[in-house]
Amino acid sequence: MLKSAHAILACLVLLPLALMVQSANDATKTAIRSTIDRFIDAWNQHDASAFAAVFTEDADFTNWRGVGASGRSEIEKFHAPLFATIVKNSHLEYADIKLRLIRTDVAAVDVHWKMAGATDPRGNLGPPREGLLSFVMVNRGGTGPWQIAVMHNLDLTALPTSK
Repeated sequence: MLKSAHAILACLVLLPLALMVQSANDATKTAIRSTIDRFIDAWNQHDASAFAAVFTEDADFTNWRGVGASGRSEIEKFHAPLFATIVKNSHLEYADIKLRLIRTDVAAVDVHWKMAGATDPRGNLGPPREGLLSFVMVNRGGTGPWQIAVMHNLDLTALPTSK
């Protein structure tokens, strides 16, 4: 009888704690998705400043060709000419998000994306593309929005198909 009373007491104490942790994780995941939504919206508005705003001041960015930029202002400078030319009519969306909290303030996030409407430098419409964004996201101070500290982009349509 005493063992079952201890078990019931333990459940009564631990269940609210488990629910609080789950609630915190859900809130964190929602906040991370909100940053990803801002990233996608900025791309679709072709707004280099809004696009760069979701990155930390000291962020590192690498595109699908292995070319990159370091720092929010450099990320903005990198994207401004693209948004004015070859991706100015593009539309980006995400198909899936895989998220893993490393710590309460650090997350690894994979985002499968699809894009249409990009052109080559001559203005010829390119084929639709699909890829994977790999982010390390942080929430510095624990109160502000989640930001991208590291981003790597992989264009899956550029890879040969497996046989």
